[in-house]
Amino acid sequence: TAEPYTRTQYCRWPCQCPRSPPRCALGVSLVTDGCDCCKTCARQRGESCTEADTCDFHRGLYCDYSGDRPRYEIGVCAQIVGVGCVLNGVRYKNGETFQPNCKYNCTCINGAVGCVPMCTNSRPPLVWCPNPKLIKMAGKCCEQWVCDDSRKIRKTSPRHISSAAYEGEDEAWQKNCIVHTSPWSPCSKTCGLGISTRISNDNEQCRLLKESRLCNMRPCEVDITQHIKPGKKCLAVYRANEPMNYTISGCVSKIPYRPKYCGVCTDNRCCTPYKSKTIEVRFQCPDGTEFSWKIMWINACFCNLNCRNPNDIFADLAHYYDYSEIAN
Repeated sequence: TAEPYTRTQYCRWPCQCPRSPPRCALGVSLVTDGCDCCKTCARQRGESCTEADTCDFHRGLYCDYSGDRPRYEIGVCAQIVGVGCVLNGVRYKNGETFQPNCKYNCTCINGAVGCVPMCTNSRPPLVWCPNPKLIKMAGKCCEQWVCDDSRKIRKTSPRHISSAAYEGEDEAWQKNCIVHTSPWSPCSKTCGLGISTRISNDNEQCRLLKESRLCNMRPCEVDITQHIKPGKKCLAVYRANEPMNYTISGCVSKIPYRPKYCGVCTDNRCCTPYKSKTIEVRFQCPDGTEFSWKIMWINACFCNLNCRNPNDIFADLAHYYDYSEIAN
């Protein structure tokens, strides 16, 4: 008969914590230990973990005890296994690459779908072409642009179009790796705090990983139509007069910000960002823990008639906007 095994207890009560919390390495979260007692630096991927020494949940890590059978006392911090994706009723495995049609090559990464357009040359000859038309050519997947009137030529592109979008797209190489980063997906909410995702292999391992950032297209509690100037139908960009702090689950950003938001229109047009970047914001929680989140920082928006479905993952892969649809 096997002798009964007494499981080691790593937690001790009452709590005995140092007067000041430890200083964690850059990128390592300061969290409350598994005993719900003291502040500690979260264990990272590949490091040992116990019921007291918790893994960095901000990085999607969990304590895997499977290698410590039958005791299940000391585990190893591991990455949470990614889930599959569903697109147009078809389920794909995590990491699977597929083509939903001849125009896009897609990859499933932990529940998010990232796609690369195959029709990279399908752009109008000139952005300011008065009547551009996309013509389906026989035997070809990608349509071709045809301009009815090519006599009117502007020497400068419209202000809302990035000139880089019309330059040749060279493949970026990094340590024998072809670097690919998909566009950020549309914000999951049209107002208030939402989530945007993308996939990228811009890392040392050249592995496709899912990245997330917070996004806030416009505040839900503000009636932006009250700020539209007389005689106008749209306000492309709205910005509050006073700075504010970002808040997530009771945790508040350590410094205040004064972000820009996309505005609204009183007609059928919708306002979307065309220039944005990603910033990193540090949050502090009431229990003293800290963590960082990437947040979308809107630089400029424009209002247009092309109001797309937020769930259309191919929407942001389009490079062309009709100049006549821009709101004043």
